[in-house]
Amino acid sequence: MPRRQATPLQPQGENFPSELHFRAAAVPANAIFPSHKHAAGEFVYAFKGVMEIQVAGEHFLAPPQYGVWLPPGIEHVGLNRNEASYCSLYVGAPHCERLPAQPCALAVSPLIVALLDHLRVQTDPSSDAAEQLRLLQVLVDQLARAPCAGSYLPSSTDPALATVLEFLEAHPDDNRPLPALARLAHTTERTLIRRAQRDLGMPLSEWRQRLRILKAMPLLAEGRKVESIALELGYASASAFIAMFRRLMNQTPAEFRKSG
Repeated sequence: MPRRQATPLQPQGENFPSELHFRAAAVPANAIFPSHKHAAGEFVYAFKGVMEIQVAGEHFLAPPQYGVWLPPGIEHVGLNRNEASYCSLYVGAPHCERLPAQPCALAVSPLIVALLDHLRVQTDPSSDAAEQLRLLQVLVDQLARAPCAGSYLPSSTDPALATVLEFLEAHPDDNRPLPALARLAHTTERTLIRRAQRDLGMPLSEWRQRLRILKAMPLLAEGRKVESIALELGYASASAFIAMFRRLMNQTPAEFRKSG
C-alpha cells in the first residue's frame, strides 16, 4: 500500500454500454480504488506511471511493457504511488474464453499499444460506434495472443524470502551479495535460491533489477539526471544502469523519458 495517505477513488460500476467497453483516465499520486470486482473481465494498461493491482495477497504491476489482466469476478484493489495515466478495457464474460483464466501480467506488443493509444485519443462524439467495436474486437484478439508473464514483480509469503524482498524494496541501492542476503533472513544461500525460483519464477538478481526499473521510472519522469538515478539505485556508473535498463525495457532511460 502507498506509504502516504491514499486518496480513495470510486471504482467503475457495472453499467457498460456494450460487452466491450474502453475508458481512459488520469489519477493523482497515491490514489486507491478500494476492493471491488466486475462481472466483466478487465485489462489495465498505464500510459504514464505504474498501476498496481492487488489480488488475494498477490501484487501485479503494469509498467509500460505490460498490462494486467483480471478475469471476471476477481476481487481486487487498484492503486498507484505516482501520478498515472491509464486505461481499462472491460471484456464481457462471453468474450473472455480465449483470455487467461487467472490474473496475470500480459506483455503488450507495439500493435496493442497503438490500438490503446488510438482509442484513448479518439474524442470525436460522432465517431462510428461500429468502427470502435471492431477495433475493440481486434484488441481482444491481440490480448488473447499476448504472452502471460505472471506478475512483473512477484511477491512471496515465505518468511525468509519475504524478509529479503522487503529489505530490497526499502534499500534498492543495497548491493550485498546473495550469501549476505541469506544471512539477513537467517537462512542459507541454497534455500534462498530455491525459494526465489519457486515463488518468484526468476533469480533474485532479476527481481532486484526489475525493482530498480520501477524505482527509476518516476525519477526519470521528474527529469532527474541519469547519473544521479544510477548512483541512487546502487550502480557504480551511469553506463551500467543504462545497460540494465535497455536490457529489460528495450529502450534507454533517455528514450523512456522522451516517450513518456
